[in-house]
Amino acid sequence: MRHLAKAVLGLGALAFATPLMAQEVVAQAAPDSGDTAWVLTASALVLMMTLPGLALFYGGLVRAKNFLSVLVQCGAITAVTSILWITVGYSLAFSSTGGEYIGNSQNFFFTNMFLMREEQSIGELVFGLFQMTFAIITPALIVGAWVERARFGWVVAFSALWSLLVYVPVTRWVWGNGFLFGEGVIDFAGGIVVHTTAGVSALVVALMLGKRIGFPKTLMLPHSPALTVAGAGLLWVGWFGFNGGSALAANDEGAAAAIIVTHLAASVAACVWMLLERIKVGKATAVGFATGAVAGLATITPAAGSVGPIGAIILGLLAGVVCFYAVGLVKNKLQIDDSLDVFAVHGVGGIMGSILLAVLMSDASFLGGYVSFGGNGYAEGMGMGSQLWVQIKAVGIVGVYSAVVTLIVGYMVSMVLPMRVSEDQERDGLDIASHGERAWDLD
Repeated sequence: MRHLAKAVLGLGALAFATPLMAQEVVAQAAPDSGDTAWVLTASALVLMMTLPGLALFYGGLVRAKNFLSVLVQCGAITAVTSILWITVGYSLAFSSTGGEYIGNSQNFFFTNMFLMREEQSIGELVFGLFQMTFAIITPALIVGAWVERARFGWVVAFSALWSLLVYVPVTRWVWGNGFLFGEGVIDFAGGIVVHTTAGVSALVVALMLGKRIGFPKTLMLPHSPALTVAGAGLLWVGWFGFNGGSALAANDEGAAAAIIVTHLAASVAACVWMLLERIKVGKATAVGFATGAVAGLATITPAAGSVGPIGAIILGLLAGVVCFYAVGLVKNKLQIDDSLDVFAVHGVGGIMGSILLAVLMSDASFLGGYVSFGGNGYAEGMGMGSQLWVQIKAVGIVGVYSAVVTLIVGYMVSMVLPMRVSEDQERDGLDIASHGERAWDLD
């Protein structure tokens, strides 16, 4: 809790945080053209994950009268968070000077960006662009918790503040040489920074908003499983940029290895999910295939730079089983209307992968993680036990922080902009109520 209290105080200081050298930015040889081209391509792939990937994946899962609203929310979040990231967010997360809890104004408006970070072969402008796509998709993931009932104005305002007050600080702690980075936490591509923050926040938002009219007694079937599978396919391909791009180099031991284990974990989880559906309900569904694949992708994300194929298979198996039953636990047992299972899939998957990587990455075990960072891949001076503790500690701190700040931000925004649409608007559908348009005009 000491670190959590310091983090909150650090947010209040923002640009006035105690000076601390973060990842040094130095003038050195020209950026590697191959690595630069790969990271630029990966940036486009990750942006595609939000638009159109996530938008179609989520949109197909809602009822037809709410499809357009999901697309517009994902689009609006993309636009708003892009502006915030370039103007202030990147600097607060990654400035080379600043505090261990928050950065400073060094790179506001992407200024002072034409150098290279230490131990990188790409320019900082390319790095900032790539990181922007992560800042976009993280709040967009939370959309699945509030679909079909949240007011559009509240969605945009909440997402903007959440990005600055949750995503940016956590990014600093884990990836920007903050206090968790200093303790040796490993999060290759966002199991903690992306999936834990979004998953926990989604659960909190679902509780704040309350249940949709009719939940859980009324059956609310996806209006287009075909669009959901198409969206999942775009997410799957985009995840090659998400995880493979996080190597920040076009090579075998970083990018190619991360893509291989990413693909393998998604494949295993999709198969496991369909098998469980077949056993439990008698049919393997298209939505089950898509959801299982995404669960596997979320689970392998923090470990994609640490585990080998055997570790990826184990994480895929666990993702398929644990996330499958987590969906039932949240909706059926706890009756929390996390509408599109953000916590059960992204939150549970990201947390599980972030913790278990400490066990699965060991070269000394029969699991055989491949070496990406030297030795077993553990932080300097650590073994399996100490790395496992650091991972658990980081997940706990980030989870609690995300929940508390989400609660505060959600209610703060609701004091100005109502959180939920009226009952009549909810029954009519948000396409008409919020945007005055229909996604499908079949007349």
